Amino acid sequence: MYPPQLVAPMKAQLTDAGFTELLSAADVDKFFEDQKGTALIVINSVCGCAAGTCRPGVLGSLQKASVKPDQLVTVFAGFDVEATQRMREYIPMPPSSPSIALFKDGELVHFVERHHIEGRSAEMIAQHLEMVFDEVCGAEA
Repeated sequence: MYPPQLVAPMKAQLTDAGFTELLSAADVDKFFEDQKGTALIVINSVCGCAAGTCRPGVLGSLQKASVKPDQLVTVFAGFDVEATQRMREYIPMPPSSPSIALFKDGELVHFVERHHIEGRSAEMIAQHLEMVFDEVCGAEA
């Protein structure tokens, strides 16, 4: 578990941009009970690639995208342990942090694992997410 003063600015980078923090397993379950439309979920972390490319890439995609997810949600791996563990139960992929998930009507439709984040620039991640948003968030059901 990381000290609060270490993770606070890393959390704020997303929450200041409109992401809702899920802090407990109950918060995660409540979110998924009624999840309609599209939801971008960032599993945030202390990892250098989270700071260097994941968070900036996610934020860049939201600034530039013509269509955006309806909901923005985040959990913090290694800090909000219960919430992160529960979130991972909804994502049928091996645990990965940082990572980025896009859900539509409660179903995972796109997932960016840590190994797809490492070694890529924030701009590359932003461009990738913009294309995904166009495809998933712009498509009417």
